[in-house]
Amino acid sequence: METITNPRIQKSKKYFRFLLFAILFIAAGLSLFALAVYMYAKILGPPPLAVPQSTLYYSNDGAIIGESNSGQKRYWVPLNSVSQDVVDATISIEDRNFYHHHGFDIKRIGGALLADAIAMHKVQGASTITQQYAKNLFLTMDKTWTRKISEALYTIRLEMNYSKKQILEGYINTINYGHGAYGIQAASQYYFGKNANKLDLAEASMLVGIPKGPSIYSPINSFEKAKKRQLLVLKSMRENGYITDGEAKSAALEKLTIIGKHAYHRSDLAPYFQDIVKHQLKTALGLSDRTINLGGLRVYTTLDTKQQKIADEVIKESISEDSDIQVGFTAMNPKTGFVTALVGGRNYSDSPYDRAVQATRQPGSTIKPLLYYAALEKGFTPTTMMRSEPTTFKFDNGRAEYTPHNFNNEYADGEITMAQALALSDNVYAVKTHLFLGENTLVKTAKDFGITTKMAKVPSLALGTSGVHVIDMVRAYSMLANGGNKVEPVFITRVEDYQGKVLYDYMPQKEQVLQPDLAYVMTQMMTGMFDKKLNGYAPVTGSTIINQLTRQYAGKSGSTNTDSWMIGFSPQLTAGVWTGYDKGNEITLSADKRYAKTIWARFMERALKGEPIKTFKAPKGVVSVPIDPQSGKIATKDCPVSREMYFVKGSEPSDYCDLHGKEGKTIRKHKDKQKQDGWLHKLFKWL
Repeated sequence: METITNPRIQKSKKYFRFLLFAILFIAAGLSLFALAVYMYAKILGPPPLAVPQSTLYYSNDGAIIGESNSGQKRYWVPLNSVSQDVVDATISIEDRNFYHHHGFDIKRIGGALLADAIAMHKVQGASTITQQYAKNLFLTMDKTWTRKISEALYTIRLEMNYSKKQILEGYINTINYGHGAYGIQAASQYYFGKNANKLDLAEASMLVGIPKGPSIYSPINSFEKAKKRQLLVLKSMRENGYITDGEAKSAALEKLTIIGKHAYHRSDLAPYFQDIVKHQLKTALGLSDRTINLGGLRVYTTLDTKQQKIADEVIKESISEDSDIQVGFTAMNPKTGFVTALVGGRNYSDSPYDRAVQATRQPGSTIKPLLYYAALEKGFTPTTMMRSEPTTFKFDNGRAEYTPHNFNNEYADGEITMAQALALSDNVYAVKTHLFLGENTLVKTAKDFGITTKMAKVPSLALGTSGVHVIDMVRAYSMLANGGNKVEPVFITRVEDYQGKVLYDYMPQKEQVLQPDLAYVMTQMMTGMFDKKLNGYAPVTGSTIINQLTRQYAGKSGSTNTDSWMIGFSPQLTAGVWTGYDKGNEITLSADKRYAKTIWARFMERALKGEPIKTFKAPKGVVSVPIDPQSGKIATKDCPVSREMYFVKGSEPSDYCDLHGKEGKTIRKHKDKQKQDGWLHKLFKWL
């Protein structure tokens, strides 16, 4: 019997085959699409995890002195530096299947679509932690299909190239917790005043609830709504097995203290110093402006916050408020070159121009220690004698004249030692020395001392007529303080990126530039400005501040019509001060001329208070001899004044003073008779 096929059955089979082929075709298409997306994601490689992060600047004791950001305060911390309660709460409320999906939670997406369809509007989200992290990394905020596709591609790339731990760490460090706090560390500090690893369960559950709607669930905006959200987070953690009922109840009842204050901000401390640090990050380390400002760097500097505050205080209290005098100040550790304090002006807001580093001003007599060091190298000693009297010097083959003047036109009108010439700041002695050595000598010596500005080869260079930077002069004096080793001003000791990778680490390099014995002899000569034993035709130049000093210092002051300087050091600290007018106006008031010395003395005494009182240690090959300052010879018991002076062994004087006591009178009479006999002999010979 022949079977007759039902046309309806045939038609149904035809539709079934079509549907089967369609499903297989769609599945193949989706598989090919997925494979293409996978291959494309593989080609693109790992997406950059770059988000704006605050760069922090640290002082030498680890304190925060400054911060730069784009308004998003974010301080990246590794996942192991985050409270486990934060990690558990985040996964529980945001993406409980985080460790089991590959970026997209299909089951959750389906449930969300069903819930939205029933409610006829969006009521439930399905984004995973990876998707939200991708959204945070994709910085444009336009709601377009292109953006959504890009975010999806970011999600795939994140899952393909990073571990779950890395993704979770990135997410926790990038999400918005409100009030400008981005990332768990900034949020923890803002809301509770503590680091993220110190958060307890109650605090963690409160913070984790905020990103759902930072303006809604912030405990500062609405503690009631924040509390409801916290309870929801605790319920989720209990249901997902992260905490017990008892722990949830205890956390819910805990009384929380909300701080509502950011831990770091742009500090008013050392703004000029911070500008230099940023400039060096750009020029010396080659970092871009974006990396410097938003790269999450940790910049460790040499700034001593105690010394910086002292510098700011003494400048403010020393200079009259109604004065237009400006200031440039630098303090440095002479052994390392570490800049410990810096002031570039009296008010950064009014003028960010840095007078300690950028300004070029005439150093006046503060250049003389460099000149006299060169003289020591050429065989001079602290007791080398020259006449101090009004003198006109001819130069340029006799075509030009130069007549230096001492302060108040006071002169010894006789011979004085180099030690006393330095202590009294005798200008005639300095110019004579300069011309004797040759004008090229001081130019070369200044360069050896680290002076970076151009020096003019003229007689007046001995009196500091070529401009210099304050920081260069402090560096030069530091070389004398440390025994002749080269020092460079150091502002940055280490730079780390947001992950703690070291980008720069300062490595000291030792180089002997000056002769240690001569550096010590020069240093001892520079203590003379504070020693009344060297008073002569005028008091020593440090006489106005001697009573303020409680330890041994070496230094030199200097002045021109428009500039006032004081630079000096102890074995452990060097500081230099310049005061004057920006436009180079003449300093006419005597009080204005004393600012530099006053600031220096007050700073040094306060900065070193409580520190060991150290003296300069003599190297081998240096000897001390009691000297009569007037004669420059070895002092006897009849000399009214005797001062210990230091010499390179073999260059010390061997003659005893013949100006005082009975022996001195006999010797003087004999010399006077010799002079008289010599004069009579010449007279008779002429006749």
